[in-house]
Amino acid sequence: MYSSWRIFFHASIISAICLIFAGCTNSCSQKVSDTDSTLNVVLSANVKGLDPIYANDTYSNAVISNISETLLEYHYLKRPLELQPLLAESMPEVSDNGLTHTFKIKKGVKFHNNEAFENGIGRELKAQDFVYSWKRLADPRLQADGFWVFDGKIKGLNEWRDKVSAGEADYDTPIEGIEATDDYTLVIKLSKPYYQLHYVLAMGFTSPVAKEVVDKHGKEYLNHPVGTGPYKFANWVRNNKIELVKNENWHGQTYPTEGATGDEEAGLLADAGKTLPFNDKITFHEVTEAQPRWLNFMKGNYEYMGIPKDNFDSAIAEGDLTPEMKSKGVQLFKTPEPDVTYVAFNMKDPILGKNENLRKAIALAYDTKTSIEKFYNGQALPAQSPIPPSIDAYDPNFENPFKKFDVSKAKEFLEKAGFPEGKGAPVIEYSALTSSTARQMAEFFKQNMAAIGLQVKIDSVSWPQLQKKIKEAQAQMWGIAWLADYPDAENFLQLLYGPNKTPGPNGANFANSKFDELYKKAAILPPGPERTQLYQEMRDIFVNEMPWVPGVHRLGYYLRHGWIKNFKMHSIINNHFKYLRVDAKKRAELKAKL
Repeated sequence: MYSSWRIFFHASIISAICLIFAGCTNSCSQKVSDTDSTLNVVLSANVKGLDPIYANDTYSNAVISNISETLLEYHYLKRPLELQPLLAESMPEVSDNGLTHTFKIKKGVKFHNNEAFENGIGRELKAQDFVYSWKRLADPRLQADGFWVFDGKIKGLNEWRDKVSAGEADYDTPIEGIEATDDYTLVIKLSKPYYQLHYVLAMGFTSPVAKEVVDKHGKEYLNHPVGTGPYKFANWVRNNKIELVKNENWHGQTYPTEGATGDEEAGLLADAGKTLPFNDKITFHEVTEAQPRWLNFMKGNYEYMGIPKDNFDSAIAEGDLTPEMKSKGVQLFKTPEPDVTYVAFNMKDPILGKNENLRKAIALAYDTKTSIEKFYNGQALPAQSPIPPSIDAYDPNFENPFKKFDVSKAKEFLEKAGFPEGKGAPVIEYSALTSSTARQMAEFFKQNMAAIGLQVKIDSVSWPQLQKKIKEAQAQMWGIAWLADYPDAENFLQLLYGPNKTPGPNGANFANSKFDELYKKAAILPPGPERTQLYQEMRDIFVNEMPWVPGVHRLGYYLRHGWIKNFKMHSIINNHFKYLRVDAKKRAELKAKL
């Protein structure tokens, strides 16, 4: 899942000042309520929309996961991650050959109340809603971001998609591999083994939506989402905030009664067995600038957040919180992120895509070690390939020969590319987000390239603009990150699979027949040494071609105020908000001291 890098621009100083004063008004001149349980969450980029089929980024998913639900979800506390039923009544019945998966849908689950339904009352979720929703995901006219999760894997789905393109099928046309045999039974038939199926059924792309609501709102559904989740959509002030309120008709869950080693000692089982969700409202604040986010967190206006690089030293000393932060009741949570940052090349570009030596020169000229100190406060590992630590096929001893910062060698490859000392090389456009950190990263990249004679022009864009440019193959080179959707190296390698080229997740438009052959072979293998070897062979092809400059694997540092309970962050788990509890009395007490 895409996760953006961050940025700053002169014009945003005014908005930052406004946010600071707004924060002070809220927390300094007004008495803090000791009964308000609103959960305040800050997002570092603007949300593009709330339709599950387009939920391919961290920010949209954070909101959608509260509104819409999936057949399966991850247990909140257990590590390693473990799947459990959500909209399914139980884990599926799987045939001996692994090709047929039968789910029983939980009875009594209702969509949120909405005027699209009869008398405005949300109707019951049925198995047919999944059939309709997955056809939407596959509908070529909608260009869904998430079709890759089913592409080529479900019997008849791709054929249906082709017929829709030709005007020979519609939503009433049956698909052999997705069938509702009755109101509460959903049968999935695969065309080949797909060992990631249950993982993707926990992804937001596969959330059911109601046909009545989509019919009513059409393309505007992304601004009027209706799901079955613990919270329902209330209000959205674009590029400012999104408000969700508790769903009074939610089918319900209780907080876990067991977890991983150490959870009970950490207080993570204090609410065991209690009814979810704990908070009446969630407000998502869209704040693209790091310093307004930090200042508002320090005033207690957000419950938790990551640490901006410019504030790291004021919060952390020798790997722990500073005494000042501890005195404010702030707590620290550290976790390895299953992610990779990278600079991608558009392989369709006539300059970068056709010149392997130029790409390798750029990779050799990039000083990853210094970037880790400058932008990650030393809290990251150099990435040698797309595969991060804790994921199958990651090899801690593997070294990418083109990730060794070496200006002399970079110049040698630049000469091989036909541009000695950069002579004759065209200006390369680097698309970067407009936040302060992303802009600084882009400038650092530009300086690195100047050292070997390459000129870089920085194109500043918003997160939705960058996604649009990538999707339309209009970006030449850009910095981005990918957070795992599920704990499998396939989720990273699919970013390089040829058939996934834009508008799919292969934004670099990388195409290598040998890589694709290995990918298809690995896709039908169960976890084990044979599949791991294929993953590593794909890694080696990546290194030889260098369609990206791999950046880093990050270590997540999260700060939370003492009033937020049950905090156990994992980037793959999107729907964790229902487990968090705001202690309103504790918040009033601690916030008054900030």
